[in-house]
Amino acid sequence: MQDAGAGTTRWVWRVRAGDVAFDAPADRSILASAEAAGVAWASSCRNGTCRTCLRRLEIGEVAYGIEWPGVLPDERSEGWFLPCVAFPRSDLVLAAADDQTLPVT
Repeated sequence: MQDAGAGTTRWVWRVRAGDVAFDAPADRSILASAEAAGVAWASSCRNGTCRTCLRRLEIGEVAYGIEWPGVLPDERSEGWFLPCVAFPRSDLVLAAADDQTLPVT
């Protein structure tokens, strides 16, 4: 979805996590967008190292703001990502909160 304001084009994606949905601009981390929408997700470091915000992506695509976030390759292949350093590249559907069984590392 495009949000054109003040003569610029800005991509804004829709994120759905269980019963919660919010808009997420492409230039803002998914965690920051969740917080701006009043969604309280656990978080701590905000730089991809503590893994507190780890969530599972069911549908969609994200890009990272850092070269290698704290997600292992096998976790990534299972859809796990870090919203504190991930930016939406499409509409996203995340696993519901009760389906967020964290991987053991």
